[in-house]
Amino acid sequence: MILNIEEEDNDDLDVFYAATRRSEGFSEGRLRRHRGSVSGHRTVNRGRVEGHERLYRDYFATPCVYESFFRMRFRMSRPLFLRIVNEVEQYDPYFIQRTDAVGVLGLSSLQKITAAYRILAYGTPADSVDEYIIIGESTAIESLRRFVKAVIAMFGDHYLRSPNNIDIARLLQTGEQRGFPGMLGSIDCMHWKWKNCPTAWQGMYTGHCHEPTIILEAVASQDLWIWHAFFGLPGSLNDINVLDRSPVFTLLVNGHAPPVNYIINGHDYRMGYYLADGIYPNWSTFVKTIPCPQGLKKKHFAKAQESARKDVERAFGVLQARFAIVRGPARFWDEETLADIMKACIIMHNMVIEDEGDVGNNDFDGSDANPPVEVSHAYTPELEDFMQTHYQIRDSVTHSQL
Repeated sequence: MILNIEEEDNDDLDVFYAATRRSEGFSEGRLRRHRGSVSGHRTVNRGRVEGHERLYRDYFATPCVYESFFRMRFRMSRPLFLRIVNEVEQYDPYFIQRTDAVGVLGLSSLQKITAAYRILAYGTPADSVDEYIIIGESTAIESLRRFVKAVIAMFGDHYLRSPNNIDIARLLQTGEQRGFPGMLGSIDCMHWKWKNCPTAWQGMYTGHCHEPTIILEAVASQDLWIWHAFFGLPGSLNDINVLDRSPVFTLLVNGHAPPVNYIINGHDYRMGYYLADGIYPNWSTFVKTIPCPQGLKKKHFAKAQESARKDVERAFGVLQARFAIVRGPARFWDEETLADIMKACIIMHNMVIEDEGDVGNNDFDGSDANPPVEVSHAYTPELEDFMQTHYQIRDSVTHSQL
C-alpha cells in the first residue's frame, strides 16, 4: 500500500483553514453586534447638534425663550454664567467643541458646562440631564469633575481669599455698626451626608447624625460671603476637634494677618474675633453668648450675639439652596471629588454675592491677594513670638473682658 503524503497534508490544511474561517466569522459577528470601536460600548445617536441648538435658543439667544427664568434655574445672572463658561473653556481644552474621526460634531462647551452646573444646582443624578441637554451619564460625570477643578483653578485665589486690609476695614466697620467692634464674622460647622462612604470608613465618618458625614468649617460675614472654608474631616469629630486641625488662625499665629486694632471699655485689642456658639473654647478670638442671662444688660448682649451669629447659619442655608448637591447625600466615592465640589460651590456662591452687589467692595484688585511668587525676606516670628501669639489667641481672661 502506497501512502500519498501530499494529499493527506492538503486535507489537513483544508480542515485547518475552514476552522480558522469559522472562528474569524464568529468573532466578526460577535464584534459586529456590539458596534462602535470598543467592545460592549453602546452607541446612541442623541442628536448633539439639535440639543445644543435647543439649549442656546432657550437660554442664551437674544432674545431667548426663558429670559425671565434664567436667574431662577441657573442660580445666577446670565453674564456671570457666561463669564464662568469662557474662563473654564480657556483653562481646560476638554470643554472646546471638536469633531470626531468621521467629522461629526461633539458636545459644545455650553452643553458640558450646563450639565455639570445643573448637577450641582439641582443635586440630580448624572443621567437625569441626558433627556434635555443630550449628554451621556459618563460624559456628564467627567464634565462635572473637570468643571469644579477648573472653577477652583481660575477663581479660587480671588473668591477663597483671606480678608485683606480693605476687607478687614469693611468688616470692622460693619461689626461696629452692629454693636460688636472688632468682629470679623461668625464661625460654625456644617455636615454633608456621604451616601457612598466606603464601608470600612463608615465608623470613622459617623457621628451625632447617625450616618456618615463630612464636616465643613466656615467663617461668614453679614453679606453671607464665606471667608474661610475648611472641608474634609470625618463627621465623628465635633467643632472643637475640627478647630484643633483648622488653619483659621494660621496667618495670625505666623504674624502675617492684617492688623486689627479696636477699643472696648477702655481696653486696647490687637486681634479680631469671631462670634461662636457655646461649644467653642473661651479664647480671646471668640465671643460667645451668655447662658441663662440674668438682668437686662446680659439679656440684651445675649440677644444681639445670637442674632449676629446667625450669619454663618444663613450662609449655610443659602449655599445649600443655591447648590442642592451639598444639601442632599453625596453620591461620589472619593474624598477629592467631594472636596472639589464643595470648594467650587463656595466659590460660585461668593461670585453670586459679588455680582448681585451685596458686597461693599466689588472693585477687588486681584494683585493684592495673588502676588507674584518671590523669595520672602519678611520677618519670620521666632519661637517665643509664635508661642506668645498662640497663648494670646487662647486667653480666657480677654475672652471674659470681651
